[in-house]
Amino acid sequence: MKKLKRSARLVEMTQYLLARPHTLISLTAFAERYQSAKSSISEDLAIIKEVFEEQGVGELHTLAGAAGGVRFTPKCRKDQALEQINAICRQLEEPDRLLPGGYLYMTDLIGEPGLMQEVGRMFASAFSDSRIDVIVTVETKGIPLAYATAQFLNLPVVVVRRDHKVTEGSAVSINYVSGSSKRIQTMSLARRALKEESRVLIIDDFMKAGGTIQGMVDLLREFRAEVAGVGVLVESGEVEYEERLLHDYVSLARLTEVDLRTRRITVQPGNYFQS
Repeated sequence: MKKLKRSARLVEMTQYLLARPHTLISLTAFAERYQSAKSSISEDLAIIKEVFEEQGVGELHTLAGAAGGVRFTPKCRKDQALEQINAICRQLEEPDRLLPGGYLYMTDLIGEPGLMQEVGRMFASAFSDSRIDVIVTVETKGIPLAYATAQFLNLPVVVVRRDHKVTEGSAVSINYVSGSSKRIQTMSLARRALKEESRVLIIDDFMKAGGTIQGMVDLLREFRAEVAGVGVLVESGEVEYEERLLHDYVSLARLTEVDLRTRRITVQPGNYFQS
């Protein structure tokens, strides 16, 4: 790369860091990339760090020593996240979203890349201090959420299938009981998809009683994986605590009321905003 003016270098360094979250980058690598002294690079990083923290973009951590450098950790300020979630809640309260069984139509929201990017940043911020090796979701609507979160955590994504695909080779399959319908269903995961003893973050779009997520937890035990966290975009608040199969999770929104007769829907911010 040709030598840049400082203003251009600041812009390029910012983009470089944003594209490489949770990656340790040495001062030497920056100095060689921009053909600048380490002292100048350090001053630039101090400016970027200040702006990131003031704007709620994330944190820039400096690691001292010969093997040190800087690492960018994406963050989302609670006030900024709450504003975005309140807007999502208002959209979810639209009466024509109501589906049989008290479910909400969410596919259009999940299909918006910009919106999912913000949701992914919220999940990444919520679990930024957890040691995670991989993000796991179940097909299909959880996939955009999982990839958006993975972008900010710089992690791979593993998708649990409803049916085994012959193109994925041998797989582990289990039966599980859906928490809402009480029906026995099947899910599978290719043996090559997940290393044993991985620490896993489960991401899903909607949780009623938690049967699907509990099924994923049981499936992951076959790989001796440890569930380090569970994140759901919307949880149902109409399920009694005793009926819920899962209690340790982070939700961004909570469906608190569904009146099928009047088609009234009430959605509030989830437990992430209560801590």
